[in-house]
Amino acid sequence: MTLKGKTLFITGASRGIGLAIAKRAAADGANIVIAAKTAETNPKLPGTIHSAAAEIEGAGGKALALQVDIREEAQVLEAVAQAVARFGGIDILINNASAISLTDTEHTPMKRYDLMNQVNARGTYLCTQACLAELKKSAAAGRNPQVLNMSPPLSMKQHWFAPHTAYTMAKYGMSMCTLGHSGEFRQYGIGVNSLWPRTAIATAALQMIPGVDLNMCRKPEILSDAAYFILTSPSTSSGNFYIDDELLAANGIKDLEKYSVKPGTKNFIPDFFVD
Repeated sequence: MTLKGKTLFITGASRGIGLAIAKRAAADGANIVIAAKTAETNPKLPGTIHSAAAEIEGAGGKALALQVDIREEAQVLEAVAQAVARFGGIDILINNASAISLTDTEHTPMKRYDLMNQVNARGTYLCTQACLAELKKSAAAGRNPQVLNMSPPLSMKQHWFAPHTAYTMAKYGMSMCTLGHSGEFRQYGIGVNSLWPRTAIATAALQMIPGVDLNMCRKPEILSDAAYFILTSPSTSSGNFYIDDELLAANGIKDLEKYSVKPGTKNFIPDFFVD
């Protein structure tokens, strides 16, 4: 199974992990809908929907660049309508857009709390709801529809909440969508899974967090390669919380050196939420 001719709707695909997943799918000849906020160049966060579209088309795919704030229902619904008008439907939804603030309760303004929950938990739910009718049509046509949430395995352990309760709640909201929607959509033949990295991933967003050494991280391509295995597997495999290196190993890829930002690195920064 390949992604040739499939249409992927990817939130936050203007840079980082979302763009890496898009380019991996584009190599098969997929259609990519880039649903992200950045349309103008920002020196602090390189990458726009337009530069992403150019990279995706350079990788062999077709791209539709749409400026979308996934907190706004009307914008999401319009983006889905434009995707259908351009490519005829949607086969795969990647809920990748996310907001992060690793702050404790005292130092998390409610505006930041709201942002994280609106983008992470509510945004994932909204985009899934908005794409559902098209995913059902994809299932009826035998096109192996999938929803992939870039979110962690659920672990109700205090140490994952205490340092940054608001962020954990918001991120686990995405994972609860995986848990609920995988059961709800199984009757339609739509697969719903989560994917999460074992180590920190070198992205522009991570670079903005003080004290993070990107040389102790892995590249976004480890997630794009892992995501590819999920998206090309039967949609009957649903409700899984995959960890990138475990999934790659299960598919015969055990040498992960090529994903290191700095070759030879052994002690990577561990990501959150992996027990």
